[in-house]
Amino acid sequence: MDSEDINITIIDREGVEHNIEAPTDMAMNLMEVVRSYELAPEGTIGICGGIAMCASCQCYVLSEHELPEMQDDEDAMLAEAFYVEDNSRLGCQIQMTPKMEGLKVKLAPES
Repeated sequence: MDSEDINITIIDREGVEHNIEAPTDMAMNLMEVVRSYELAPEGTIGICGGIAMCASCQCYVLSEHELPEMQDDEDAMLAEAFYVEDNSRLGCQIQMTPKMEGLKVKLAPES
């Protein structure tokens, strides 16, 4: 494992748990990690390209990580999204940084 990598757990929409290594030195966000590991079918996640203009990358944060504060765009998208829970966030707004080591999320159902 590269020192720039962190271990995160992503539960896909089928309920399968994936323990993966995510690079922290490539400015990737969680949605891009899901896409690069193909944990969601192409065209069902990150439809807007990661600018918080859709909710296709919604996920539920299961670990106790301190996440960046939700911005207005993300808040507005989640207000209109389906299957929103108290721990819902948009994956495109969660950057892969060393502080995210051990992050555990579950992908929200496809709406």
